[in-house]
Amino acid sequence: MNTQADGAPSLRVWDLPTRLFHWALVLLISLQYATGEFGLLDMRWHYWFGYATLALITFRVLWGFAGSQTSRFADFLRGPAAVLRHIRAYFHKNPQSTVGHNPLGGWSVLAMLACVLLQAVSGLFASDEITEQGPFADQVAEKTMRLMTRVHDWNQNLLLILIALHVVAVLLHLLLKHDNLVLPMLSGRKPLAAAPPLRFISGWRALLLLAVCVAAVVALVLFGD
Repeated sequence: MNTQADGAPSLRVWDLPTRLFHWALVLLISLQYATGEFGLLDMRWHYWFGYATLALITFRVLWGFAGSQTSRFADFLRGPAAVLRHIRAYFHKNPQSTVGHNPLGGWSVLAMLACVLLQAVSGLFASDEITEQGPFADQVAEKTMRLMTRVHDWNQNLLLILIALHVVAVLLHLLLKHDNLVLPMLSGRKPLAAAPPLRFISGWRALLLLAVCVAAVVALVLFGD
């Protein structure tokens, strides 16, 4: 346990795989948007970034069941009552600090993962019917291809809204509660007066899971076409 300059103990709350996933996803989504909307790179890069995103999201889902304590869905997904209590407590002068994701943040994580997964999967079947199409667009009925293309377009807007809400929430925490959520996702440590012992899983398990996910996506793209 480290101690920060203001005397508050700094405890490890996020493991390295979770932090690397977070920032890698930020980078991949940014590159895909810039490539798809502004032609930053050749569209082939858009597909490759999409494959990488699919592998990354699959890894995070598995890590949500087999990873470190604060990364597991069971640790941060709570029922509606817990979410409402958190919202009411947020406006209290001294709200209780959470170790990992708070009840509302936990559901926002799940919504973001689901939205990115849908975007990656729909992109496999999408087509502009002119020059660009996903690797499986010609293997499904035209009606299905058109539906997945619409889903890919509409879901992009939903994803942008979720990202904007996420950024606003981080800023509100910083401005209203003086709670910096970015630094812990960089360092893995968070100032907490006290916290129960947390269980962290070896990074080798994360590396193995990631290798399996990458191999699965590569096999899907190479042999499923």
